[in-house]
Formats: sequence, structure tokens, C-alpha cells
Amino acid sequence: MADFATDPELFGVYVHWPFCASKCPYCDFNSHVHHGPFDEVAYVDRYIKEIEHQAQLVPDQQVSSIFFGGGTPSLMDPRSVEKIISAINQNWRLTNQVEITLEANPTSVEQEKFQNYRLAGVNRVSLGVQSLRAEPLAALGRLHSVDEAKKALDLARTTFDRFSYDLIYARPHQTLKEWEEELLEALSIADRHISLYQLTIEEGTRYFDLFQAGKLQMPDGDLGAHFYELTQEICEDHGLPAYEISNHAQPGEESRHNLIYWHYGQYAGIGPGAHGRLVVSGKRVATSTERMPFKWAERVDEKGVGFVEYDALSRTEQGDEYLLMGLRLKTGIDPKRHERLTGKPLKSEQIEHLMGIGFIEYLDNGNLRVTDKGFPVLDAVVADLAA
Repeated sequence: MADFATDPELFGVYVHWPFCASKCPYCDFNSHVHHGPFDEVAYVDRYIKEIEHQAQLVPDQQVSSIFFGGGTPSLMDPRSVEKIISAINQNWRLTNQVEITLEANPTSVEQEKFQNYRLAGVNRVSLGVQSLRAEPLAALGRLHSVDEAKKALDLARTTFDRFSYDLIYARPHQTLKEWEEELLEALSIADRHISLYQLTIEEGTRYFDLFQAGKLQMPDGDLGAHFYELTQEICEDHGLPAYEISNHAQPGEESRHNLIYWHYGQYAGIGPGAHGRLVVSGKRVATSTERMPFKWAERVDEKGVGFVEYDALSRTEQGDEYLLMGLRLKTGIDPKRHERLTGKPLKSEQIEHLMGIGFIEYLDNGNLRVTDKGFPVLDAVVADLAA
């Protein structure tokens, strides 16, 4: 069995379903609320075409992970999910240990599909809970109640081999005490994996407009750091340490799909607005597809694939991406692999400077990682090493 914690050669498939029942005010993902008639069967046929096209670019791959993200994939008919999984298996090949994750919202309507998703081949679900408190759920634009969320988590535990769920913290007006109480409750439910994201204000969202207008008060930098430190401490104490800056798991229960991203492996991006990294004829290629759902469908009809980007990455770009992704992990990066990608070693003076101020450190295996002190300023650390 492949070592999902270290193997950079693993291959994954990301499948993006762009439709949502409503647009959350903090969300800057490629998600769209669609009204009117919709032929899901015909739409899914475009996914099959795109899978076939990309399989011709990188044939003979063994797929260790499939991730249905969105948008809201749990709005899909389970038969659509099964059809896409089958096409991936036919055009590449699923490993015996394949992880197949589907993102879901915990509304009662979507819960009713869980068993059929399991029958379709999904063995892991990631639930977008976001809060276990009623007022924040409403403020975040979520359509489910706290009770629905807890029922969905219970159902996920009994239906799927593995499950995870997301919470958002450092919300407007939230206190450290309130978050501590909510997080302790969350960890009593979480089982083996949980994703915990600090709320950020992203341009193009409703929250951004409110923030710019002075109608949304966010924690200042110091308070945000306290939220982060408290989160790390509590999760560590409860046996779910961070293996990535926002993701916590018992050892061996990490998201295998996300590890492919963070270890800079290969993955195909299928569907509107999906990104991929493929090694084609020895060159690492960055791909992305048309973001608008029906323009993407038209492009697939015309060309067999929705690509709007298909660019070979320079060695410097590959090294920068490896730093950006790998330094998010508690296990860090392999400096020798960075040198193989770029053709040159990391600058010793930059490493010495960052080590001197306690932001990075070497592990016994030679990996270079960001310290707990350095994680709150991760972007600056990456920029310094890449300079």
C-alpha cells in the first residue's frame, strides 16, 4: 500500500460540481445558484468527455483519490456520482485503497442521499457544518440548523468508512471562551479528522462589501493569533494534532486527497473552474478549466475539454509551488526534492535567517518545516525562502 503521507507520485482526480442552493456571504469559491430547467444527465456526460480527454494526456495512471468538491456535490443525483467514478476507473484505474470523498451540506434533504452515495462508491464524506451554534450559522448564510448538523454527523459516522467536517472560527463578535466551548464540543463529535478555518474576508464576497463599508467587525491580528494558538493547543490535547495549517487528524487519518496537493503530486481537475497539475511528456503542466458552468459545457462540446489554461511550468515556478504547498504541512518539505525541481538549492542565508528567528527548523529526516511560531506568518516565510 502506498504511503499517503510521503509519496509524491500518487495520482488524484478532483471533480468540481459548481452548483449551490444559495451563495454564502463569505464564499469566494466557484459556486453558482442556478434557477430554471437543468438536464443533469447531459451535463454529467461532459464530465465523462473531459475525463476521457485528460486520460489521453496522462494514460495508465493509478488513481488513489477522488474528491467531489464544489459548489455542493451533495446536490448531485447519486447516479451521476456513480457514473463519474465508473468513467474514472475505466479511463485510468482505481487502486484497491482508493479514497473517494464527497463534500456535503448537512441539510435533511441531502442526508437522505447518504446511503445511495455510499452505494455509488463514496467511502468518505466531508460535511460543511461551519458552526455548532444557531446565530453564527444564520450569519454565515448556512441553510441547515444545529440539530440537522448533528444528525448528519451521526449518519455520516454510520454510513461511511471515514468522515470529516469543517468549522469556521474567529468570526465577527466571537470570543475566545465561546470558541473554546464550541471546539471542545466539536472534538467530542469529530472522531478522527476535522478542518478548522479562520474566517478570512475575500474580495468579491458579500462579507468583503460589508467589511469595506465598516459594517462587519473582524478580530484584529493579535486576537486572530490567539484564536489560532488556542485551536492548536486544544486539538493537540485531544489527540487530533494539526498535520496541515487548518487540518487536524489522528495519525493515519489525514485526507489522502489533500496530501496529494500538499506533497505536490499529480492530479486531474475535472469540471468548471477545476485546477490540475499533470506531468505530460516529462513536463509539469498547470491546467484550469472555464469557471462559468454553461460556458464550460459549451467548451467541452467543442473541444472535448474545458481548458482555459494549459501551461508548462518553469523549474522556478515548480519550486515555488512546492514551497507554497509543502510548507503548510507539519512534516515540511524535502530540500533535495526542491533542488531537483528547480536545479538549485535553497539559499542558505535565507534558511539561517528564518531559523535564527525561530520560524523554521530541520527535522531528523532532513525535512525543513515551519515551526508553530512561524505558522501565523506562513505566507511571509514562503516568500522569504522563494526569494
